[in-house]
Amino acid sequence: MVEAPSRPVAAPGPGPDRAWAHVVTRSYGTRVYRLDGHYLKSAPRRGREDHRFQAEAEAERLSWLARQGIPVPEVVDVGADETHMWLVTREVPGVPAAGPWPADRLDRVIDAVAELVLALHGLPAARCPFDRTLRITLPAARHAVRTGTVDLADLEPRHRGWSAQDLQRELDATPAPEQEQLVVCHGDLCLDNVLLDPDTLAPTALLDVGRCGVADVWLDLAVAVRNIGEECTRWGYGPGHAARLLARCGRQPDPVREHYYRLLDEFI
Repeated sequence: MVEAPSRPVAAPGPGPDRAWAHVVTRSYGTRVYRLDGHYLKSAPRRGREDHRFQAEAEAERLSWLARQGIPVPEVVDVGADETHMWLVTREVPGVPAAGPWPADRLDRVIDAVAELVLALHGLPAARCPFDRTLRITLPAARHAVRTGTVDLADLEPRHRGWSAQDLQRELDATPAPEQEQLVVCHGDLCLDNVLLDPDTLAPTALLDVGRCGVADVWLDLAVAVRNIGEECTRWGYGPGHAARLLARCGRQPDPVREHYYRLLDEFI
């Protein structure tokens, strides 16, 4: 059991002696705990220029998305001490869209995910206070290389064994899209980050929204296509389901943008 920081323990429970159950430790250092219908995400304090988990930034996005009518977990507490930062949210009912689901429901699950994606991408981008355009993400990628925070343990198969400098050279040699197709993006649009009602398949929550912001629509679609078509095959998904998501979202395949934003995702 990894011990959680002591200060936030009192937020959802009656006292600091309540034991948080460790759920998972992410490869980039963020730890997730559960207690009495609440989740705690905790990580070492980081500078604002570090675009990995930032407790305040994720709390701000959760609150903003809730005001826009997007289903997200409710923020209970957010804070930091000398060494750690944390975010506490209420547990949300639902089953991850990743599965497992019966094979005859997979198409309907993809349709439900597309419905939520359309609602998110349909928000007025001009009113979103969070910027994830290339003006922000390209310098963030270079900063991650300089500071050694590229998660080399979580690269796509074709990049495994690469150094951060190898990735940087590849990115520098890949032309960026000339004009960004701006929408409000999630930033890490994997099926694990969408919860659905197991009976109705209605979306109940969008999770891990710390990268949410205005960006090219393919910042989301590239990750979703990869996740559905390649990473969730153990649950019965495949390229046909990824193509279905694109079609339901009213988008045509765009191999150039997909390649670029998959590469960019390796850094952040």
